[in-house]
Amino acid sequence: MQQTRRSGAGSSRRSRSGSTRADSSGADRRSAPVLRPTEEHPLGDVRGQVRAGIATWLRSPALDFYALLVIGALLIGTGLVMVLSSSTVISIAKGGSPFAGLFRQGAFALIGFPLLIVAALIKPHVYRRLAWPLLGIGLLLQLLVFTPLGFGAGGNQNWIRVGSMSLQPSEALKLALAVWLGAVLATKHKLLGQTKQLLIPVAPVILLSIGLVLLGHDLGTAMVMVMLVSGSLWVAGVPRRWFASLGVVAVLGVTAMVVASPNRMARIGNWIHGECAGSSCDQSRHGLMALAEGGWTGVGLGQSRQKWGLLPAADNDYIFAILGEELGLLGTLGVLVLFALLALVLFRMITRVDDLFVQITVAGISAWLLGQAFTNMMVVTGLLPVLGVPLPFISAGGSALVTSMLALGILLSFARHEPGAADAVRARIGRVRRGATVVPAAADAAPAPRSRRLARASAAKARRVSSGSGSTRSSGRAGSPSSRRRSGPTGRSSR
Repeated sequence: MQQTRRSGAGSSRRSRSGSTRADSSGADRRSAPVLRPTEEHPLGDVRGQVRAGIATWLRSPALDFYALLVIGALLIGTGLVMVLSSSTVISIAKGGSPFAGLFRQGAFALIGFPLLIVAALIKPHVYRRLAWPLLGIGLLLQLLVFTPLGFGAGGNQNWIRVGSMSLQPSEALKLALAVWLGAVLATKHKLLGQTKQLLIPVAPVILLSIGLVLLGHDLGTAMVMVMLVSGSLWVAGVPRRWFASLGVVAVLGVTAMVVASPNRMARIGNWIHGECAGSSCDQSRHGLMALAEGGWTGVGLGQSRQKWGLLPAADNDYIFAILGEELGLLGTLGVLVLFALLALVLFRMITRVDDLFVQITVAGISAWLLGQAFTNMMVVTGLLPVLGVPLPFISAGGSALVTSMLALGILLSFARHEPGAADAVRARIGRVRRGATVVPAAADAAPAPRSRRLARASAAKARRVSSGSGSTRSSGRAGSPSSRRRSGPTGRSSR
């Protein structure tokens, strides 16, 4: 017995020593590939991993959808903040609340948000069917400008008043015209080389839409609509010779409108000569002062000096100047980058989709939003004469904000129906739902039907086993013949 214990102890020592050697050798093998901070690449190929991740992200079919959501949210959020900052002083001077501008713009944003969601849920082919009704509604609203509901401001007759609200129908007409051009030009795509097919009904509708805006003396909006039409026609494949003709007509029309208006002539003269008579160029002068005072990082949010009654339309057409003064060059470049990214996303959409209607409509909306944005920035920086063109998503104005959000919703609808995008979006939503699901505790959770049957079978088996062992123990305690033979009178076992 002692020899057996010694041999067992020896074997246990040998096993412990063998396991120790194995552990040490395993540790040596595991520690060999560990990277040390002093090595050349302690974190591995980070650059390659980042490059591969970005490439995978750029190949995602749902990239346009998510990019539009992020860019739109950033632009709208920036607009709300800047409207609050640029309108506070004027609101207080008028005896109102300092947050009046934010409440007004926020109310329109709340109106536009459900409209954006509904527009994003509608399928693209539904917009194609609604092209003519939408155009009719846009033209009818624009005609209301010349009724007793219409009123003018700044020499332009381009608004209507409904109750306590004022609306600008030309903003809705832009969106309706973009959708209508997409539907009609996609239908006539193979016949656009024929003059008759191109002129009817495209030319009359374009002339009527732009003509109604020009009758209200709103040259800036008319120029934006010309950009919209040009973008749609270009993507539709209209022969280039027509663009030369349209360019000549546009130049002649703008020249006639400028010559017929002394105010416009004064603006053009101030822009060309750089000299201002009286207060004719207060806007451009104080706008450039605001940008100059902002420097690199700005004077601070809410700290603008030009918004104290010096800069006209500080919360609307010249809000970009206030943004540059308070947030500096970095802030203006940030907004410029957002619009540049929006341009890249929309260009990617045009190249990815196969539906010609979607391509033309996206091109029209892109030319409208981006053309208007860069025109506003060029006016504020002095690269163009003063025009009454707001900055999309950012300038104060309910009609412009709601219509821009509707346009964003249509773009989201188109992006959601790109090849493979719908499946990718559904998969992402499913992962988010699964990750957000709260799993109930085991005691509170109701078992599945099969699990319930297994649980009942296990419980029955446990009861049978326990009852059997209990009977065995009770018989042993009662005393079997063998136990009685082994036990003495006192209960001790006999020998």
